[in-house]
Amino acid sequence: MELDAGHITPDKSSMPPAISILLLAHNKAAYTRRCLASLFLSSLRPSQVVLVDNGSTDETPRVLDEFQARATGEDIAVVRQRFDRNVGAIVGRNRGMELLTGRYWIFMDNDIVVRTRSWLERLQAVLDSDPGIGVVGPKLVYALPPHDIQCAGCAVTKGGRVIFRGRGRPREDPAYGTAQDCQTLISAVWMLPAEVARRVGPLDERFSPVQFEDIDYCYRIRDAGLRCRFEPGVEMYHFENVTTGRTGTLNYPYLTVKNGLKFKQKWAHRFTAEDGPPDDTWSWAAIPTVKLEDVPEKLETLP
Repeated sequence: MELDAGHITPDKSSMPPAISILLLAHNKAAYTRRCLASLFLSSLRPSQVVLVDNGSTDETPRVLDEFQARATGEDIAVVRQRFDRNVGAIVGRNRGMELLTGRYWIFMDNDIVVRTRSWLERLQAVLDSDPGIGVVGPKLVYALPPHDIQCAGCAVTKGGRVIFRGRGRPREDPAYGTAQDCQTLISAVWMLPAEVARRVGPLDERFSPVQFEDIDYCYRIRDAGLRCRFEPGVEMYHFENVTTGRTGTLNYPYLTVKNGLKFKQKWAHRFTAEDGPPDDTWSWAAIPTVKLEDVPEKLETLP
């Protein structure tokens, strides 16, 4: 894929940030506005936010302007990168990763909304508690009450099928209430140390434009001798498939199958030897799509 050179507008800061957030947006401005506004609910503010506009043609640039004005006033360094066309989520994130300067890096989709206000310090505490943890992810829940689970970490079957643990189950289900290692996580939101990301390298652009690059990245982290950790003490709202699945120019089902095969070919030597679930346990609950306009303007937040 030919890379658009893009336009970079940095916001200078003399202090190296502790936590950097990377957010990628392609249109869907209303979701991006809700996501970015929720960052100000955080009890610990990120020190840097890198905003990658992947060729948006709606009012996304204005939304990013609004966020930058408020963030700068609250001592959050903002770096903007814009591509004139959609270069794909993987290329966009890889270019955005080059701009991150924090000691901890957050990947965040623009269809995420903060639910646990102390999410940053809690995820950081997990990483600090054990140098063997390479990446940590929260419990993702749906934005409509009763806020059932969307993803509580992922399992991979013996045949290489990815299971979203707990999908559609009550958020209080005790089976998904314990912090634990898991085979993989999705990158809708996760945190990893910058040194781990630099060691593992960029996302694999063979999965471009999107799909399975995050599953692959977790296996690369584990191949480096580190672990993936699910932390249920942090909950985040996720609208599911807004960032990529509702992009009209992408054939999402086709990409899922195509890149799923690439993942299986690349990592069969690992997941076939793991203690993953059997293939007949795989399921995908038919859960109605939750749209932004169906969700209350003020969502419940937790400490």
